[in-house]
Amino acid sequence: MALLKGRGAQINTENPFAQHTRQKELTQEDLEEKQYVRTEITEVFPKTIVNKIASPDVGMAYSINPYQGCEHGCVYCYARNSHTYWGYSAGLDFERKIMVKKNAPDLLRKFLIAKNWNGTPIAMSGNTDCYQPIEKKLEITRKLLQTFADFEHPTAIISKSNMVLRDMDIIQDLVSKRLFKAAISLNTLDDRFRQKLEPRAASVQQRIRTIKELAAAGVHVRLMVAPVIPGLNSHEIVEMVKQAADWGVSAISYIVVRMNGDVSEIFSDWLDKAYPDRAAKVLNQVRSCHGGQLNDSRFGLRMRGEGQVADIINKQFKVAKSRYLPEETNLDLDSTRYLNRKDPQLNLF
Repeated sequence: MALLKGRGAQINTENPFAQHTRQKELTQEDLEEKQYVRTEITEVFPKTIVNKIASPDVGMAYSINPYQGCEHGCVYCYARNSHTYWGYSAGLDFERKIMVKKNAPDLLRKFLIAKNWNGTPIAMSGNTDCYQPIEKKLEITRKLLQTFADFEHPTAIISKSNMVLRDMDIIQDLVSKRLFKAAISLNTLDDRFRQKLEPRAASVQQRIRTIKELAAAGVHVRLMVAPVIPGLNSHEIVEMVKQAADWGVSAISYIVVRMNGDVSEIFSDWLDKAYPDRAAKVLNQVRSCHGGQLNDSRFGLRMRGEGQVADIINKQFKVAKSRYLPEETNLDLDSTRYLNRKDPQLNLF
């Protein structure tokens, strides 16, 4: 069966919270029907927008997700499982039933005027990408960025979209005050592979251009090589680090793929259809990184893995960075501007 064009997941997995389920094996005729490629947008009305992150592996304490679900359709995405809480499947539903939070900028403004908030940096896209396709029309992320700029509050983005360049006017203002940094996700230099793995995300060349333009504008850019999938893209590690150093990145990180929850079924199904000649080998190598399982929830190990394959990946990154990016840097964002103006800001409201 051919892959469903424009979608990563090829199935809808069962929702564990549903009392009644109905499963259907999709045929080629089903895949050609418009219902499987059409995106549905639904507005939701959350009461809060800033989330505290409990994981010590992530590197940020608070995040904002203006969208639930993600049209990029990355097959491996850990956030797929969060879609089940809304009554949907982590499979095709995750990338074709998108919920938008138009009230996010208002909620953020209310949050930032709270007397007890200490100005800790808040990242956008802790779960799903804040620059997915519908953002071009709705501009929720742009309004969030403007709100951060209005309050002189530090923020960061994690994205695989070139749409971030649209908001360079706001970003440059934030950067001039040490209030912004970016992490751009890219896990391959082969766009044909990207089209299968991340069907509606920006192309490889678009992301490289995004990194270069951000870096040229003085933005601290971290390249997130995520995920590294043994047997599929792990052979690209050294070349990616080498080229990334020329793009102007300030730092490079990586994450070894892990298939939490329904992602294991979704990814395994996709792998059987996209790369049937190596599917078993790839899954076995992933298992070898996580104690014989496709997933590992242990803090400190789940992102890097353990065992021989994981060690090889780690050593490749260390050697490549020592050769091509020996002066890797981090950037601590500045909260003092926000704190210094907080009392006058409160008086305005």
